Amino acid sequence: MPSPPCTAELAVPQRKRRVAYETHGLALVFLSFQTLGIIYSDIGTSPLYVLNGIWPASGSVPSKEDVIGGISAIVWSLTLLPLVKYAFIALRFGTTEGEGGTFALYQGIYPPEDKDIDGGRILTGDSSHWKATTIHSDTLKRKLRWGILIWATPSVVLICLLYRLTMADGTLTPAVSVTSAVGGIAVAKPSVSNDITPISIIILVVLFLVQRFGTSKLSFMFSPIAFIWFLLLASTGIYNITTYPGIFRAFDPSRAVMLFVRTKDYDKLAGILLCVTGCEAVFANLGHFNRASIQLSFIGFVYPSLVLAYLGQGARLIVDGDAALSNIFYQTIPGKHNGPLWWHVCFRIVFVFAILATVIASQALISATFSLFQQVINLKSFLPLKICHTSDNMEGQIYIPAVNWTLMIITVILIASFSNLTNLTNAYGFAVATVMLSTTGLLTLHMLWVKHWPAVVAIGFFLIWGFFDGLFWGASIRKIPHGAWVPLMMGTILASVMLFWTWAKGLEDEFDGANRQNLKHFIYQQVPSTSLGPDAIRLGDVPEAAVSEDETVEESDPEYYYLEEKHSVDAPQVKRILTRIPTCAVFHKVTPARGIPHTFVGFIRQWPALPRIVVFLSVYTLPIARVPQSERYIVDKTRAVEGFYSATYEVGFRDDFDFRLEEVVDRICAIVQQSDPTGCGKKIDEIRRVCRTATHIVPHYTVISKRKSGGRLAPVVNTIRTFFIESIYGRLAAMFPQIKGWLLPPDE
Repeated sequence: MPSPPCTAELAVPQRKRRVAYETHGLALVFLSFQTLGIIYSDIGTSPLYVLNGIWPASGSVPSKEDVIGGISAIVWSLTLLPLVKYAFIALRFGTTEGEGGTFALYQGIYPPEDKDIDGGRILTGDSSHWKATTIHSDTLKRKLRWGILIWATPSVVLICLLYRLTMADGTLTPAVSVTSAVGGIAVAKPSVSNDITPISIIILVVLFLVQRFGTSKLSFMFSPIAFIWFLLLASTGIYNITTYPGIFRAFDPSRAVMLFVRTKDYDKLAGILLCVTGCEAVFANLGHFNRASIQLSFIGFVYPSLVLAYLGQGARLIVDGDAALSNIFYQTIPGKHNGPLWWHVCFRIVFVFAILATVIASQALISATFSLFQQVINLKSFLPLKICHTSDNMEGQIYIPAVNWTLMIITVILIASFSNLTNLTNAYGFAVATVMLSTTGLLTLHMLWVKHWPAVVAIGFFLIWGFFDGLFWGASIRKIPHGAWVPLMMGTILASVMLFWTWAKGLEDEFDGANRQNLKHFIYQQVPSTSLGPDAIRLGDVPEAAVSEDETVEESDPEYYYLEEKHSVDAPQVKRILTRIPTCAVFHKVTPARGIPHTFVGFIRQWPALPRIVVFLSVYTLPIARVPQSERYIVDKTRAVEGFYSATYEVGFRDDFDFRLEEVVDRICAIVQQSDPTGCGKKIDEIRRVCRTATHIVPHYTVISKRKSGGRLAPVVNTIRTFFIESIYGRLAAMFPQIKGWLLPPDE
């Protein structure tokens, strides 16, 4: 049996699993306030362009009943989707780690295998359960896994089948919101209309540059601005409602239905859809905050502010008509256009905060994109990009440099390429509609397969919200020729990358799992004839009566050997004696899994010698910010081979990798002293001398495609597989190794 871990006693027990962040009282209120600057600015800036998306400035002035019907559709869309579907329902379906979004739902349906932290130090024992096996016994669920993965990926592919545009959504939100707000300059100064694009680009570049400061610091700056912005929306809405109180008839849902019956204009739904842009961020940003804080801020403050703002805009559109249609948001600022001084002051205040609010509106989707990429990276469905944790309290608050700069480049290209804001909003609306439709489908499966709710509840949920999502998606899909092709193209590219990486990485992981071995089934001990017989036998074959549970095999200088693989059935088995050499070797294990890694097997077969001290090192990141250096190491002795030890190196999610072999050596010496308190001095001196220099063996594979035989298409299939696995995946895996930063300084 392994010796007990030799570590200092911890003052506070370390959490081995990440859990959702919980808070109460004033801390909950403060966290809810922080959500304003990160989550809601996207949906909060929709009043800038929604009504003009329904009734373009170039069109005719809508009738009073049409305005009431349009506002009714907006109010009920806000109620049914972000309020009921997301705030009340979706937020209850996050992962146990507190993450949200479509990949959180996928992870709930197909949970990854739990990391066996302590098992990483087990090199022997019953190996019958070591091989990677599927954890999904349900045949239907297993067959649908790839389809559901595609459904959950940030993609929009083949129109009716695939969906979800996280990355493209994250680029379209900044582009639409900021250009709409900057467009307000043209209301007061028409001469600067041509400068809207460069001004928008400059603002957004600055936003992406400050992402490295992290969610907490950004929310500290952004939340007060968002708070004032929602107050402005609510107060101007209340004032405008007084000009036409009859707008409250919009709370009657039949008004929305009659709008489409009367006008037969289904395309208006594409404009109404824009009022719920950003509702996915309510769920996707769950990892940055928690359910209670998001619900408190949205239900108690954001939702009523938005409803008041839209009611007020509708009232002023009915009263002012053509005078307000050119730019409904800015033209409905209380007071007469180009009126007295107080109007100019009010206009400038609203304009400034509109600019600031749209800048931080982009933050909602940027932060959500970081969270979703973290999830797909953890699921091994994307390249292992560098993830920077920016908070000591919440593991979900992260910054991914590669994603940030890619989003910035694509956003700038989008703004510069779309000369027509209407085309940009068409692209945005299509992305939002596909996001909502996918979430509904995944929530339904989650209810059935994870929550195990009655089928009637899950089907009822899908029919109700699938109907509304389908209406919006059907309206937005008609806009593909007018700009919506952009998210379709971007989503297709991103989905292709993710599916390819999932497939190729799965092949490599399958190989790694199949080649992990029980140490006792690979290294054999040459046992003296006087003890257990004249023949060399495996230590694993020693009868239990000969070696007790607590007994270790002590030899002055035991000899070990391994058997070479047979090249043919008739070839004789060759026994290779392993010479012990006075050095130390550290074999790094990519994952804390049982057994010896394939790198050790390859090492022994190429160089048949055993270092005097061998350490098999597993690394595990705990769901706490920092772990003291003295408490990071757990070391066990392996009794199968003298001088073999297994170690776990535990770090916090904000710690740099700073492995120190001397700490492991101290624990090895403590184990030796514990087993032989009186005669251990010479052995400890030898261990310290041998470990003065050490060789680190880090896992690295040259990936080669396995050739398949049979069939006329075999040569073609082999050529394609070779190209994708060796030329593309092999090179990408070398450029983005899982163990990056283990042995090199972080800057390298």
